[in-house]
Amino acid sequence: MSDLGLGIDAGGTQTRWALADAAGAIVAEGSVGGMSATQMGSTAGRDAVRGIFAMLATQVLAAGQPVRVCAGLTGFDGVGTQATQLLAEVLKLAPSAISMRNDVEIAYLDSYAPGEGYLVYAGTGSIAAWIDTDGQFHRAGGRGVTLDDGGGGFWIAREAMRHIWRLEDEHPGVWQQSAMARAVFAQIGGSDWALSRQFIYGQDRGAIGSLALAVAASADADPVARAILEQAGRELARIALALVGRYGARPIALGGRAAHLHPLIAQSMRAALPAELSLTPRHTLAHHAAARIALHSHH
Repeated sequence: MSDLGLGIDAGGTQTRWALADAAGAIVAEGSVGGMSATQMGSTAGRDAVRGIFAMLATQVLAAGQPVRVCAGLTGFDGVGTQATQLLAEVLKLAPSAISMRNDVEIAYLDSYAPGEGYLVYAGTGSIAAWIDTDGQFHRAGGRGVTLDDGGGGFWIAREAMRHIWRLEDEHPGVWQQSAMARAVFAQIGGSDWALSRQFIYGQDRGAIGSLALAVAASADADPVARAILEQAGRELARIALALVGRYGARPIALGGRAAHLHPLIAQSMRAALPAELSLTPRHTLAHHAAARIALHSHH
């Protein structure tokens, strides 16, 4: 058995892990619930993260014992060590064997060598990232779903809900004529405001982001859903152009699950960018990338 590297991609919707061998082949993978670095600021949040890590460790250790770990954590600012400690405990490894990074950093390094291009990453949230040749991380957007994250899954879901409920205020029952509203309410479990309210305010942002799937599924039948996805693409173009404006023209990669919900998003983003900037969709699995980075990066 060769040495195994463990890669973890901890996002708002779910936390995925993979074990890679020395050749870079993925030998096992799985997933547990979602989490975010911001949870480390409260006792309840830390307990939740510890619980997620414990479940993850049970799955991983049943498949094999990793020697090194690379974990990408959404919202990670590079200073906290608590998450590393928690993970080291449950995996029975020394903290020095664990490299904790921002999830976007891992996706970037999987797309480009430092300095090469810009990555626009749209998951539950959205961010544009550039790692320069000195290894410095530069960003545009990605300031959390309350403030920003235009074009991400949460943003798409919120735009849809906002539209649906404003129309309901004006014409109660009109949702039945909208393919998007029918798809959204089917996912929530009904058309009562109480259900929508509970869905939006009673759970985490990742679950809300999953409503973007319903918006994408109805886009071919619903012009409002189409308009939201096109606007998402323009939002993603805008954060890419912020980096282009600051650091110069470079190729752009588009990654993350929300970016690929529907072809309209990339098409609209492409249309909003100058023709000379190349745009490449990346269908990377971040937990696979992290597993490969784990064995080959010595921090």
